[in-house]
Amino acid sequence: MDTYPQIADHGVVGDLQTVALVSETGTIDWWCAPRFDSPSLFASILDSERGGYCRLSVDSGRVAGVTVRQLYLSDTAVLVTRFMAPDGVGEVADFMEPNPSGSPSGRHRLIRVVRVVRGALPFTLVCRPRFDYGRAPHALTLLDDGSALFHGPGTDLRLQATPSVTLRPDGDDLTAELTLQAGETAFVALTTTSGPGERPPPLLTTDEVRGSVESCRAFWHDWLRASRYRGRWQDMVNRSAITLKLLTYAPTGAPIAAATMGLPEQIGGERNWDYRYTWIRDASLSVRALIDLGFVEEAQSFRAWLRERLEAGNTASGEPLQIMYRVDGDPHLTEEVLGNLEGYQGSGPVRAGNAAASQLQLDIYGEVADALAQAQEVGGIHGWRSFSGVLDWLADAWDRPDEGIWETRGGRQDFTYSRLMTWVAFDRGIRMASAYSRPADLARWTGARDAVFDQIVERGWNPRRQAFVQHYATDVLDASLLLMPRAGFIAPHDPAWLSTLDAMGRELVSDSLVYRYDPDASPDGLRGSEGTFNLCSFLYVEALARAGRLQQARYAFDKMLTYANHVGLFAEEIGPSGEQLGNFPQAFTHLALIAAAMALDEQLDRVETRGG
Repeated sequence: MDTYPQIADHGVVGDLQTVALVSETGTIDWWCAPRFDSPSLFASILDSERGGYCRLSVDSGRVAGVTVRQLYLSDTAVLVTRFMAPDGVGEVADFMEPNPSGSPSGRHRLIRVVRVVRGALPFTLVCRPRFDYGRAPHALTLLDDGSALFHGPGTDLRLQATPSVTLRPDGDDLTAELTLQAGETAFVALTTTSGPGERPPPLLTTDEVRGSVESCRAFWHDWLRASRYRGRWQDMVNRSAITLKLLTYAPTGAPIAAATMGLPEQIGGERNWDYRYTWIRDASLSVRALIDLGFVEEAQSFRAWLRERLEAGNTASGEPLQIMYRVDGDPHLTEEVLGNLEGYQGSGPVRAGNAAASQLQLDIYGEVADALAQAQEVGGIHGWRSFSGVLDWLADAWDRPDEGIWETRGGRQDFTYSRLMTWVAFDRGIRMASAYSRPADLARWTGARDAVFDQIVERGWNPRRQAFVQHYATDVLDASLLLMPRAGFIAPHDPAWLSTLDAMGRELVSDSLVYRYDPDASPDGLRGSEGTFNLCSFLYVEALARAGRLQQARYAFDKMLTYANHVGLFAEEIGPSGEQLGNFPQAFTHLALIAAAMALDEQLDRVETRGG
């Protein structure tokens, strides 16, 4: 399995409609186009033989002693892979020029700029696309203008290189070699075109490539100026904000959960899911993080997308909302197993689509209400009518077992977190109706809110454990309840909450890293185990900070940051040896990092002010 890079050995580039993963070897081993959830062009991260890739790197057969380092140009999504050897130093800069126009496009371009800054270095280009998750054949045509066209089903990939680079066919794939001296630059441009009538753009000139780099850099610098974060962890918060932006589909404002599918929560295990969709929960929390930072435009776009979902009422599940959608709002997400791909390091099955879309998860109504309340937006006249209609429905429908936040496949339960978020839905709805003088059945909503509160206190609290527990039929703890103080259900210094926090610290926390729950004690219908969950580790930091346990919170936060990869990115989980596991990069983790940093800053500033 040494043909697979570590999950963490990647940076990510994107244009706000699609993203690509680039490994430390200079290999694009994941790219889907024209959208995040489209079939892949390159997927060697899921099958090193059949997945497809594009590698542009120093020829290791001709150069000995190469050291590789990867970084982002500061506060941008321009990724630079540096190759350092005794005879020379060179680098490959990968980027996609952002397209914030709001119009879906079938044309996407990934540019790779290679240059040598000292001595001389030979580079090798290998391009082996594999369309439709490696299931579809393609044809190669060398064009008269010196470029090459890979023709696949519904999508073409055009490769253009600096004129001095000679492209050589290798069957239906391409290879090339180039040697650069100090001060010399070359480039490779990969352009996808999809859909009828979509034509490739004119060939790029070197000056246009140089201008594209500067345009990309300027976009990210201009975008970050809206951030009001001036705290202690500027670099990590900025990187997390950029990552959330990269994972947001600009035409609709819908954030996806992660850039990838099929990356395992346990090597060799079956917990391999497709995260390239918009979860109501993840998206609402992502938008809240961006609002907290000052990014208003993103919040407005997501609210418009969310309002359309509320008004449409078109769900595959039959509920007013379902837990996830495609980025264009399509509720239909079938799940299939791609038997032709072996999975990352043999971790099959590889699934495309996600059957959890049909699950019942009542917590999503609370996340929606909290996102609207946080943005101080009732959605206009029609939006409010749709939202209040959902709360009227929820007043009758909240007291049901569901699959819960973690999308377990072991049967429905009365999950405490689901009840907590239905309480949030009524609480926020009541507040907004009062603040904006909107028509609402306040007596009914208030009665439901209070009934939920009483039920959580009576049945979600376990007297023996002195803690709130995962669901009413168990004494198992669940890290999702770390959100109870943020939700406003309980004060962060309440004795009942502090004893719950202590119980979690004893049972779910391992060296400051936090497990979601114990699947042995609370079977979830799946085989195997998983690592600690990065979202929960950052939620733990936030909870500690708000509880006044600042020394413990800061130590846990500092340790958690050491698990970021070399360019500040996180996957979903951390494995037993500190390796990153699961889909990458994951929005949940980065939004929780932002929230933890802001909570820590707030509490530390308060202590320092008192001390002064």
